Amino acid sequence: MLAVWAPLLLPFLAAPLARRLADALPPRAAARTLAGTTAVLALGTLCSLGLLAVAGLLQLPPVAAVGHLSVPWLTAAAPSAPFAAVAAGLALVVLTALAVRTARRRRRDLRTARAALPQHAPVRPPRSPRTLLASLLHPGEPPLDVLDDDRADAFALPGHLHEPGRIVVTSGMLRALDGPERAALLAHERAHLTARHHLYLALAEHAAHLHPALRTLRSPLGYHLERWADEAAAAHVGDRTVTARAVGRAALAASRAPWPA
Repeated sequence: MLAVWAPLLLPFLAAPLARRLADALPPRAAARTLAGTTAVLALGTLCSLGLLAVAGLLQLPPVAAVGHLSVPWLTAAAPSAPFAAVAAGLALVVLTALAVRTARRRRRDLRTARAALPQHAPVRPPRSPRTLLASLLHPGEPPLDVLDDDRADAFALPGHLHEPGRIVVTSGMLRALDGPERAALLAHERAHLTARHHLYLALAEHAAHLHPALRTLRSPLGYHLERWADEAAAAHVGDRTVTARAVGRAALAASRAPWPA
């Protein structure tokens, strides 16, 4: 019975160790370590709850009869199994509901973001940064949508099975950066799409519902994903200083006129 409960206790020890290990690794390895740890611990939690529920079901006479099991022997071997099974079953129901709600919310947010973009043709960049942007885009890269908005914002919008992801940036953000900084910013957002960082974040969000200890891995994972994108941008432009300046100026510009929540 200890083997069944162990996966529920292991995250309290493994999550802090994973965070410390990630701090000592390069960004890509750190993000993958945190994501892998999250996935393994979340799967272990689900398996443990499932086994606890099954152990209680086996003590029901109709279920035991199907497997030709002895109910008195099962009851004597695990007298607390029915109570644990009820708790595990309720937990699985709640977790399923939370997973469905989270998936629907994420899909709704993506649908809302896509609906705000042009449906037939991307928005043309304003005249001022158009010539600079032309030199930053290359064939085969994710499509770029430039929104004519004075507020500064830029983000990677994931695609789905039948549509590639897109990079979205406002004209206000473009005006806040110079040419090399724009290249670094676009490379940063492109890295998010290429490495499919949204799947890492979705995994962390769902896992956070499964076990309280896994919630502590969500923020570090997001931090290391941003570092991963920063490293990719620095490699693309060939200058870490430009990349750091672009990230800092973009964050400062966005904070001056934030988008409504």
